[in-house]
This record gives sequence, structure tokens and C-alpha cells, in this order.
Amino acid sequence: MFLVTFIITVLKYLGVISWISMHLTPFFSQFGLPGEAALAYVSGFFVNCYSAIAVITTLNMDVRSITILAVMVLCAHNIPMETAVQKKTGTSAIRMILVRTSSSLFLGWFLHKIMPGESLLTVAEAVETQTQEFWPMMGTWALDTLKIAIPMVLLVYSLTVVQRLLAEFGVIRYIAKLLRPVMVFFGLPPKTAFLWIVANTLGLAYGAAVMIDEVEAGKISEKDVDLLNHHISVSHSNLEDLLLFTAIGGLLPWMLFSRWMVSLFWVWERRLEKKVGAK
Repeated sequence: MFLVTFIITVLKYLGVISWISMHLTPFFSQFGLPGEAALAYVSGFFVNCYSAIAVITTLNMDVRSITILAVMVLCAHNIPMETAVQKKTGTSAIRMILVRTSSSLFLGWFLHKIMPGESLLTVAEAVETQTQEFWPMMGTWALDTLKIAIPMVLLVYSLTVVQRLLAEFGVIRYIAKLLRPVMVFFGLPPKTAFLWIVANTLGLAYGAAVMIDEVEAGKISEKDVDLLNHHISVSHSNLEDLLLFTAIGGLLPWMLFSRWMVSLFWVWERRLEKKVGAK
């Protein structure tokens, strides 16, 4: 995170960020975002949420813009690794990439249309930041990064401890039984409740081993895990990542419920698709 924010700050000083903003603002304005938001989106798409957050902290974005960009990144992040995990459990990699990317772009556009307020950051503001002196800018960078990094480290560490304890004492499997009615609402088989919790607490990358083991052990069918993958591809890691984006200004209800809405659509669309294909 320190490395990414440092590179972005230097690029901002050199005027590269202003150049990117000028050329990409017409496209990203469809989502109510400035062109430099592309750096955070692409970084998150190919790496992870941490790299996207690192970029966002270097940009002067308002709460509305952070929320929209956060939703887009949460839908489509760490694509290479997480797609590989979902392919390993039996779902088409190309399909998952298309589902996540289209969901990301749709929700960015949709939230821009329905969220109150207007995006405040303009290209002019991005250009203005370039005029700062180099060393004062570095001092501001170091201070701002520390302010974000320390709470993030404490949050991630605390969540990891809680997750380990819940798994060690079997609490997660007990909670999974209670969540079976929730699975029915989402259009998911009740037996997917445990993996749903794993994906929402550990995420796809860290929960990969658990998910693959469950599938290979025959505890869940490929058909059921395919439905689950359509849900969690858009909505997973709703503990750590969601709280991290909230810590930098994102609005939690918008970030959570908007993705649940889209994941609900994809699961029921997949069910309909399989039903029609079986006839």
C-alpha cells in the first residue's frame, strides 16, 4: 500500500495523473467519477482491494465518488486469482469475468443515477494538485498514508483473530445452519451456507482452500457450487473489504445492498438458464 500510494503521488507531481484524468474523464463520467479513478479501478481489477484503496487515498474524492468506485472495485477485483479459484470449483472462467465486469460497470452507472448529490472532484482540481512543491507533497503523503494504514492494520488483524477463533470452535458451521433460510432467499441451495460464510468472511482468495476441499470431498455438487459462484463472484468478503472501504469514506449500505441486488439477479438468471437448457 505504501509503495502504490508513493508511486501515485510521484505521478501526480509529474502531471501524469492530470493527463490520465483529462483523457479518461469522458468515460468515467458515466459513473460520476473523474478520469484518475481509472487507476484505482484497474489496480483493483488486476491486483486486489488493498491496491485500489491505496490509490483512492491519494485522490481528493468525495464520499459519493468513493462509494461508487468502491462498489465497482468490490464487484471486480483480484480477477486473475479469484477467477482461477472459481474455475477450480467448476465454473467457467470467462463467464465469471463477464459477470463481474458487467456487474461492476452497471452498478457504477446505476448508483451514479440514483445516489443523491453530485461528484465534486473535477479535472481542474487534479491539475491544481500538481503545482504543490515536491517535499511538502511527500510529507503530506507520508502523514495521510499512516493515518489510513494504522487503522487498516488493526482492523485486518482483529478480523483475522476473530475468524480463526470462530473456525476453531466450529461456530461458523453452526451459524451456517441458521442461515439456510437466507440461502433460499438468494436462490442458493441450503447446503451452500457454509461456503457462503467462508466467502463472505475470508473472501475467495483466502477461502480458496476451504472451498476447493468441500467440492473435491463431494460435500457440495458442481451444480450447487456454480450457483454459489454466481452470487459470491459479485458479493464476497463482506466483512474485511467492506469495512476497509468504509474506513476511507464509503457508505456501507450502498456498497452491500447494491451488490446483493445484482448477485440475486445472477443466481436466478442462472437457474432459469439451466431450467430452459434442460428442456
